[in-house]
Amino acid sequence: MVVCVPVTGDGAVDHSWGRARRVAVAEVTGGRLASWAEFDVGWDTLNDPGSEGGHHARLARFLLDHRVEAVVAGHIGGPMEHMLGKMGLRVVLGASGDAREAARASGGQTPE
Repeated sequence: MVVCVPVTGDGAVDHSWGRARRVAVAEVTGGRLASWAEFDVGWDTLNDPGSEGGHHARLARFLLDHRVEAVVAGHIGGPMEHMLGKMGLRVVLGASGDAREAARASGGQTPE
C-alpha cells in the first residue's frame, strides 16, 4: 500500500495535512516500510491564493501522480476528508510522533 503522511523537518507527523510544507510517500508491505521518499510540496503557502477547489485539485494531482492509496494524518478538515473519500483513498487519522512509524502502523493492508 502506498501511504502519504505530512512530515516535519525532524521526521515527526506534521500537525497539518492540507497545509503541509512537506510530505512523505511510503510503500508499506506487510507492516514494513519498503520505500520512503519525502517531497517539499509547499501546500502551506499554496493554500492561500485561489479557491479551495484549486487547492484540493493540487493535492489530488500529487496523490494520483504518486499512486497514493492511503493518507495518514493527525487531523484532516471535513471538506478535504470528503475529497479523499471520493478519490477512494483510505484515511487514517489520529497519527502523531514518528512519521515512519505512523506510516508503518497504518497497516499496509488494502481496505476491503
